[in-house]
Amino acid sequence: MTVSPLAIIGYMFAALAFITGIRQLNSPATARNGNRIAAAGMLLGLIVTEATLGAHNYAFIIPTMLVAAVVGTYVSRAVQMTAMPQMVAMFNGMGAGAAMLIGLGDFRDLTAGGQSLAPTESITILLSCLIGSLSFTGSAVAFAKLQELMTGRPVVYPAQKPLNGGLFLAIVALGIAIVAVGHGIGLVLVFIALALVLGVTFVLPVGGADMPVIISLLNSFTGTAAAMTGFVLGNNVLIVAGALVGASGAILTQLMSKAMNRSLANVLFSAFGQVQAGAGAAGTEGGTVRTATSEDVAALLAFAQQVVIAPGYGLAVARGQHDVKELADELEKRGVTVKYAIHPVAGRMPGHMNVLLAEANVPYPALREMDDINPEFSRTDVVLVIGANDVVNPAARNQPGSPIYGMPILNVDEAKTVVVLKRSMATGFAGIDNPLFYEPNTLMLFGDARDSLQKLTAEIKHEYPA
Repeated sequence: MTVSPLAIIGYMFAALAFITGIRQLNSPATARNGNRIAAAGMLLGLIVTEATLGAHNYAFIIPTMLVAAVVGTYVSRAVQMTAMPQMVAMFNGMGAGAAMLIGLGDFRDLTAGGQSLAPTESITILLSCLIGSLSFTGSAVAFAKLQELMTGRPVVYPAQKPLNGGLFLAIVALGIAIVAVGHGIGLVLVFIALALVLGVTFVLPVGGADMPVIISLLNSFTGTAAAMTGFVLGNNVLIVAGALVGASGAILTQLMSKAMNRSLANVLFSAFGQVQAGAGAAGTEGGTVRTATSEDVAALLAFAQQVVIAPGYGLAVARGQHDVKELADELEKRGVTVKYAIHPVAGRMPGHMNVLLAEANVPYPALREMDDINPEFSRTDVVLVIGANDVVNPAARNQPGSPIYGMPILNVDEAKTVVVLKRSMATGFAGIDNPLFYEPNTLMLFGDARDSLQKLTAEIKHEYPA
């Protein structure tokens, strides 16, 4: 496909928009504008590509773009915050699947009539197929776990690592054979089938507590697959976009693994969250759960000097982000300092809590990262734990036998009083008990988080005027 100088200029501006957009995503203050700039760059890239392909393709391309635009607009407005991680996993899978199908189609077209591909062409196409296939089925498994269509705990089977290793070696051997002969669509189909299976077996052993990391990694894979597809198609803007997504996803994955005090290999292959007999139960036997009413908690909050809110996935489930903002506003009117403690893997995807609270217009300076907020818990009067579980579990700090031992947590137990808003005593996504609930300075406020927050706000307004 011949690319005109005008098209090259258009692609250059699209690439600059991608780079500018992803740079502005670095700060919540500019993230929305960065998203718009990147979207404009993608639209420009699509228009240039469409113009380059010629008018004879418009009958196929334009209706597809219109249908996709309608679907994308609807999904972006209709999806709930609780389903955002599933949507990200699904979109990851769709992009990866497209990369795999493009690679397969190009291999079929270029080898039609018995022609053989050069090794560089074969390797590029096979990488696109491999990464795309693995990320496609891996994202499907991640979606199923997040949607609770299957258990969120690690799925471990006998000889798991040797089988996965053998499957990967078979894929590599088959890929070498395809590169050597330069053709053979049947071999490529087997290659893709094995890669699809590897995507499933790759993600199955990953526990729910590690889902934000695996989503970030799959996002990186999808970007890399898109970059490989760009090489296959000779499309520079696709190479740039894929490389940016792949690199940023890889960096985020590494940062999140580091925040959990674990290597990426440990996240992928240790079946983190697999519960052994009695694991996580130590220290809870004979413990007493102290319950509280909304009136009790309202009094604690109204007379506190500093309150820290530790949100988790339960806040998203209850859709209580606006209610927690209203409660914080009422406390601040009464001179209470309110901060938010954000754990790197709170929720079900990277930055889940940041996005959730930003939706409620919580000021970004009030959001404090784990390393920044942990020293403040010892001088905090009340910590409100809303829907969080594993990221505040002290077993990670003081129970060597716990499946989450060694994972950095929010040290909420160091506060004078901890109030946990929770529906029941059920375990978190990692499936282990939380000794925090039995600590003498912990109060449990049972009920729907949104309803509890509304009751607290009403009680403070009525009983403790500003």
